[in-house]
Amino acid sequence: MAAGDLVLITGASGHVGFRVLVFALQAGYRARVAVRSQAKADDILATASIKALNSGSNISFVIVPDILAEGAYDDAVQGVTYVIHCASPLTTNITEDFENKIIRPALRGTTGILESATKTAGIKRVVITSSIVATMPVTEMFAESGTVFDGQMKVPFNPGPYQAAFDAYCDSKVRALAATHDFVAQKSPEFEVINIMPSFVFGKNELVTRVDDFAKGTNHLVFNQILGVKNQLPLPGNTVYLDDVATVHVRSLDPSIPGNQDYLATSGGVEGNVFSDAIDIVNKNFPDAVKQGILPNNGTQPTSKCLADASRTEKVFGFTFTGLEKQVTELAQNYLDLVAAKG
Repeated sequence: MAAGDLVLITGASGHVGFRVLVFALQAGYRARVAVRSQAKADDILATASIKALNSGSNISFVIVPDILAEGAYDDAVQGVTYVIHCASPLTTNITEDFENKIIRPALRGTTGILESATKTAGIKRVVITSSIVATMPVTEMFAESGTVFDGQMKVPFNPGPYQAAFDAYCDSKVRALAATHDFVAQKSPEFEVINIMPSFVFGKNELVTRVDDFAKGTNHLVFNQILGVKNQLPLPGNTVYLDDVATVHVRSLDPSIPGNQDYLATSGGVEGNVFSDAIDIVNKNFPDAVKQGILPNNGTQPTSKCLADASRTEKVFGFTFTGLEKQVTELAQNYLDLVAAKG
């Protein structure tokens, strides 16, 4: 990395994208952040991490109001050396019209930024936030079949209609990954492309400033049981620490990391984690909050054992993914801090 190289980051108003922005600034990059509105930029600038890192010249913003528009990112990519594309719709509060609210934004956002990147010279790498679900059939997530997934499986498209938002989300990631592979194969761009495939991402979301909004994003999947929610539907025990996901994204800009590759990001070894272990973790680390009822810690979240092997990623990047205990304790402390701030 040359000192002060400029990287375009999309999705920085989201859980993963914001942490990627923080880590990119900490690593010495200059960041141009694509947001949909000035209000999103203001929210990012108001955070403690960005205030501490903002030198006045190392972060700028570009408004991209409609990522579906032709050439939406054409202006945003001008003059950058790298692109980290984290923007993609989640399933929160989406109950209908999955094609237009999930599939098209995910697919067009990815292909659009790749197309824009080919229109300007000097871009070396594009890093894309994919997902473990892009390389793992939905049925296998709950089947406990014993198949080990390593991020290399080609998953067929779901022809629809989608039964739920999660089905559409999974298919959006499958289609975006396939489109990325096709783009590289057919266009042979001057830049390299890396796909990062996280499992369920847990970690403090600094953009959440009210305890009432704590359940935004994926954090609620592990933390609802801490708040007393009794969920009967098993979830795959594949989880990953937010900071590790951000680290892998930013480190992927380093030319020593092999390009045109897909990297799985998940913790707990091949067998993953067990969601109910979070109850013991909270009892051990926050006994007073449990006794006082601030953390009821009496819910349930069953786990389905879905085998995933991220050892290749760990070897390439030179670290071991952080376990469930750190993921849960960070969330619990974050929750207690928000409760205290609310008074």
